[in-house]
Amino acid sequence: MSKTALFFPGQASQYVGMGKDLYDASAEVRRLYQLASDEIGEDIAKLSFEGPAETLKRTRFTQPAILLHSLAVLTMLKDAELSFDYAAGHSLGEYGALAVCGAMSFDDAIRAVVRRASLMEEACVANPGTMAAVMGLSDEQISTVCAEAAGDGVVVPANYNSDVQIVISGSVDAVTRAADKAKEAGAKRAMLLEVGGAFHSPLMEPARDGLQDYLQELTINEPSRPVVANVTATEVLDSDGIRRLLVEQVTSPVRWAQTMSFLRKNGVTRIIEIGPGKVLTGLAKRDMRPEQSVNLDTLEDVQAFAGAGVRE
Repeated sequence: MSKTALFFPGQASQYVGMGKDLYDASAEVRRLYQLASDEIGEDIAKLSFEGPAETLKRTRFTQPAILLHSLAVLTMLKDAELSFDYAAGHSLGEYGALAVCGAMSFDDAIRAVVRRASLMEEACVANPGTMAAVMGLSDEQISTVCAEAAGDGVVVPANYNSDVQIVISGSVDAVTRAADKAKEAGAKRAMLLEVGGAFHSPLMEPARDGLQDYLQELTINEPSRPVVANVTATEVLDSDGIRRLLVEQVTSPVRWAQTMSFLRKNGVTRIIEIGPGKVLTGLAKRDMRPEQSVNLDTLEDVQAFAGAGVRE
């Protein structure tokens, strides 16, 4: 029997103007943006819709902006039948997956991501670092390259994005050395990324500690559908497990390739990506080869998916 998975994108999927049509169409969407703006202390709607892009790329703004876009799509779909079997999100996207499954309220997911983004940006300032994308090496080869390149620094696998792409993360010198060693080991490409810090590495430890304290006070419910966790690439069904894995996620690699493998093995043949861009759909088309994939980014996308009666 064919199954459906909902995908929620992570950082780097943002673009200036995202979500404005959804915002204009719904009072409830506008309320969510106002909630986030109050939490952040900045007008996140104006920043999302008008930029500038360089400011929107800052972690403390990017993460809530992307989550808000995903939640806006879900809000516009509220009267439509959104049938699915699994939910998964890439890094911060996991909060969207948890929200659609009722493990968190939309409001709490926003508050949690605002806090997470602020903590991660603070960690980036305290422990400067970078990331690099490596194409064409195996998991084992990447682990070896990182171990050999670390020296007095830190460099680890951070995102297993697909069968052919792994992102490494850590201190600038160590990541640079690892990128060079990856090329020597036969990588088709090893490219430093324009990012604000060493996400999903030990350099994020201060953010992990702060998030753990925050999540202890947050209400987390058992999800209505299985959420596939980044840390384990398998389903998590209990609130204690969700809380623990969200904390671990900050310094652990995102096992997205393994998540896609898990979903494929469990009969998922239809992908619906909810939020800005088509990054996760592109990865799925290459690794999962789904029978159907749908992107719900704009109001037009939502209306085509759910019918013209979605507008408030």
